Amino acid sequence: MLPSQHKIRVLVVDDSAVARTFLIKGLSSFPNVEVVGYAINALDAKAKILRLNPDVMTLDVEMPGTNGIDFLAKLLPEHPLPVILVSSLNLRVFDALAAGAVDFVRKPDSAEGRDAFFRSLHQKIVVASCAKVVPPHRSEPHTAAAPAAPARSAAPAAPAAPAILGRSTGLDLDRTIIGLGASTGGTEATLEVLKRLPADIPGMVIVQHMPPGFTEMYAQRLNKLCAMEVREAKNGDEIHRGLALIAPADLQARVVRMGTRYTLSCQPGEKVSGHRPSVDALFSSMATQVKCHMVGIIMTGMGRDGANGLLEMRKAGAYTIGQDKDSCVVYGMPCVAHEIGAVAVQASCYNIASVLMQHLKNER
Repeated sequence: MLPSQHKIRVLVVDDSAVARTFLIKGLSSFPNVEVVGYAINALDAKAKILRLNPDVMTLDVEMPGTNGIDFLAKLLPEHPLPVILVSSLNLRVFDALAAGAVDFVRKPDSAEGRDAFFRSLHQKIVVASCAKVVPPHRSEPHTAAAPAAPARSAAPAAPAAPAILGRSTGLDLDRTIIGLGASTGGTEATLEVLKRLPADIPGMVIVQHMPPGFTEMYAQRLNKLCAMEVREAKNGDEIHRGLALIAPADLQARVVRMGTRYTLSCQPGEKVSGHRPSVDALFSSMATQVKCHMVGIIMTGMGRDGANGLLEMRKAGAYTIGQDKDSCVVYGMPCVAHEIGAVAVQASCYNIASVLMQHLKNER
């Protein structure tokens, strides 16, 4: 749900006076935002947070003294404040998201991009104001997954080391495709799923709402941390076992059947459900194109992108999983999917991998 009509109180943190002025002026133009103050470094920010009690904080990653990442790691366990990173193209953004930031937006490269930048930042601030903050180093809960509709019992938490699936399963895993979609909070939630999966997982396609320039870096990060190969997709890539493809930012990703093979189309096009890439576009293409076994997973994010597509997948015979409310940063997309009957099983981001593995091993 979106916040009420009260103004969202925002604290701007940036060591650059030019950047602070730019952000304060731009954000102050939105009637539902009140910039209650600014800070020039981490020490100043901590004092201002205690005094001003903001709803959301914007934060530059690179600052003198204590950088944004170290600041978040110390701040959020004591003060779980939603934080939006405002940064240049920098791999450290993902370290900051791992430290508990809710989302990020890229600083504009030119004056022409300012309007789009502030529209995006404003939308993310609105979402962040009602997001659940997950502090760093949080222990992983081992809650049981709950059926969202009549379905088989979900699996217990996955072991620390992913098991190899091999060939001894009830499915032809070379002819199984998994689609996963996420938005706000999804970069870390998706990592929690993928790092628990084996190297020989069936081919995966992942849509994560993300600005241009970041999907390749995100794929590289996942590739280093997960057992399977992960890379940013290119138009025409074949979907195959042991590979997870990240849909490129600003392109629509759709599965295409070519005989017994499946490839990924990554093309410019209109936004679907307000997004490009869109989870709905991916899931709908899977529902119509995929003739082998398929699995759909919908995770944390505001809005309803992916819900209708997941319902199409379930009606076409797919096994569907939704992230549960307790582990979502924003319980929007999976909530809508659950409510319309698109989800067979709900599970935390820590347990989705084990639910998926049990399904792949036991399905007949």
